[in-house]
Amino acid sequence: MKLRKVTAASAVVLALALSATACGGDNKDDAGSGSTGGGGGTIKVGIKYDQPGLGLKKPDGSFAGFDVDVATYVAKQLGYAPDKIEFVETKSADRENALARGDVKFIAATYSITDERKQKVDFAGPYLLAHQDLLIKSDSDISKGTDLNGKKLCSVTGSTSAQNVQKSIAPKADLKEYPTYSECVAALQNGAVDAVTTDDSILAGFAAQDQYKGKFKLAGLKLSNENYGIGVKKGDTATLDKINKALEQMVSDGSWQKAVDANFGPANYKNEPAPKIGVIVPNAG
Repeated sequence: MKLRKVTAASAVVLALALSATACGGDNKDDAGSGSTGGGGGTIKVGIKYDQPGLGLKKPDGSFAGFDVDVATYVAKQLGYAPDKIEFVETKSADRENALARGDVKFIAATYSITDERKQKVDFAGPYLLAHQDLLIKSDSDISKGTDLNGKKLCSVTGSTSAQNVQKSIAPKADLKEYPTYSECVAALQNGAVDAVTTDDSILAGFAAQDQYKGKFKLAGLKLSNENYGIGVKKGDTATLDKINKALEQMVSDGSWQKAVDANFGPANYKNEPAPKIGVIVPNAG
């Protein structure tokens, strides 16, 4: 009888130990992915859903664009296969909060590196140097910023891009604000506006869409420097270092240029060379 009691007690201890181990395996990482590393779990990555050529959710539920290609490459280097990536929509106004909350592990979403943003998040990269530019019709005679005086200029409501043009380049431009860039581009097509302004990478993405091929061109004015970085949670230096190494490898093995050509090529986008990690090109003045 004594032997059976000891055996029963041991069984209880063993069961409790196994239970505790199983509970410990449910811990989630700081990206809310349900895993503690690459290989067996998933990773949540923030992108845009509505920017053709950069971050776009297609009708079939798949994703496409340069930022998507960069994010997929980086995630692979972190140990996650494409089918282990969960893309999460991160709108511009919520990017810092999404990282702080741990909703995503990193964000690749036309995220320009600025001093103000660096107070809240850390940035890997930059991985693309974009510029504020104009999208115009292929037969447009607009060739410089001052040509916009007396012309109808479109950008999204609240955007600083059009305001910058109106304030310092073409004060007599007739500013039209629309809720989305898709609406601006549609207005350009039907003649309601003469030009659309935002980052050239975004404009090139729209111009490369099948329904717009050959109809638009970029003016090539380089009105600003936009250094796109990959945002990570403030203080997550381990992830930051891994992403920087992944970006360097993406450039060196040719994958970066391949992604640029595939996503922006149809718009004849004259991209800058791949930027050096940690080198930020400032705006003039």
